[in-house]
Formats: sequence, C-alpha cells, structure tokens
Amino acid sequence: MSNTTVTFEYEKETKNSVRYQEVPEEGKAPIMGTLYVQKWFAGNSKTLKITLEKQD
Repeated sequence: MSNTTVTFEYEKETKNSVRYQEVPEEGKAPIMGTLYVQKWFAGNSKTLKITLEKQD
C-alpha cells in the first residue's frame, strides 16, 4: 500500500458545492484535477488536503 496526499485550492462556488482545483507537485501531473465538495462540509476553507491510499 502507498499513500499520497493531494492539495486542493479554492476555485469558485457553485449552487450547492465549492469547486477546488488540485495543486500538483512540481514536475508531476495532477492526480485528480477538480474536486467538488458540498458547501455544508467545505464551509470557508480555502485549502483542502486529501490522502489517497492505493491498495495493490
């Protein structure tokens, strides 16, 4: 198993969600790209970090 932490920065609000754009590590391609999170959870957060666990 391997873990990767992906950072997302606020991009804009939509009707019921907040859109975040991935900030890829320098020299690497994005893993997820765009992330939509419901407003009730996102609140006023400008940055989100998500840890992905890859199971082989």
